[in-house]
Amino acid sequence: MKKHVLTSLAALLLAAPLTVVPAQAGSHGGGKKMDEKPVAQQAEAKKTESQALKTERRKAGEKAREQGAQQAQAQREKIFAEAVKAIAETRNAIIALDKKDKKAALDALAKIIGQLEIILARDPKLALAPVDVVTYALDVHGDIDSVKKAVKQSVELLEKGRVQEARAIVSGLASEIVIEVANIPLATYPDAIKAVVPLVEQEKYDEAKAALISALNTLVITRHIVPLPVVRAESLLAAAETLAEKKNRSKEEQKLLDDLLNAAREELKFAEALGYGKEGDFKPFYEQIDKIAAKVKGGGHGKGFFDELKQALEKFRAKL
Repeated sequence: MKKHVLTSLAALLLAAPLTVVPAQAGSHGGGKKMDEKPVAQQAEAKKTESQALKTERRKAGEKAREQGAQQAQAQREKIFAEAVKAIAETRNAIIALDKKDKKAALDALAKIIGQLEIILARDPKLALAPVDVVTYALDVHGDIDSVKKAVKQSVELLEKGRVQEARAIVSGLASEIVIEVANIPLATYPDAIKAVVPLVEQEKYDEAKAALISALNTLVITRHIVPLPVVRAESLLAAAETLAEKKNRSKEEQKLLDDLLNAAREELKFAEALGYGKEGDFKPFYEQIDKIAAKVKGGGHGKGFFDELKQALEKFRAKL
């Protein structure tokens, strides 16, 4: 999932029977406990899970975080050294203007223009030049019913015109890793810098500084979303596929296979409740899981059972 925004994320405020917590160490997020009953119910249900299923759930969570880290690294590798230098020189120019150092300011502006020209010469059609990457994670701990209840509550509040109260609820309904990339807008930033040069020449330092600060404020934030429930479902299905291909499964292995398919279905239901995708997007996934469950029932085995479902999930996640 990819979005373009112009503002940074605010801290989450939660006013629903859900708890928002960081999905990994060092991530950002906030939360306000309103009712711990759904979480307690979920914890009680998990007590009955086999140790094998608990292990696979843990692996699924680790896989989801690993995938988020991989995507973040992929974005970091796209960062343009010239764009980073252009931002650094913009700040240097502002410092020089504070000191009314005309020569230093003009030198910094010249370097900025030069760096941006290098980027544009390399790819004249490039619209955004990435300069920085920030990642954080949000995860709602609760059951599907509590998520649906929170959605219903937010809709009721919106109908009553209580927008900010609804916003506080909706903003907490997320289970995702967010990768934010700061980009220089190449359609406007170079011209904005060039327009500052005559101001500096005329020693209009305050106007020049204001123009540079304004240019910095035009940085575009590209937001990439990794939906954790979908990634966890894919990991659980991968473990199920290994068991489905095995001949002569033991009773314990058959139960684990059934549990893995059910757990994957629940993760997808959770993703659906949180609004990752449109209405009807998830029905084909549930149908595919039902077909697989029928094929492996009673020890049935074989290869290729999961191919269609894996391809569909991959396309779905790429489309988000």
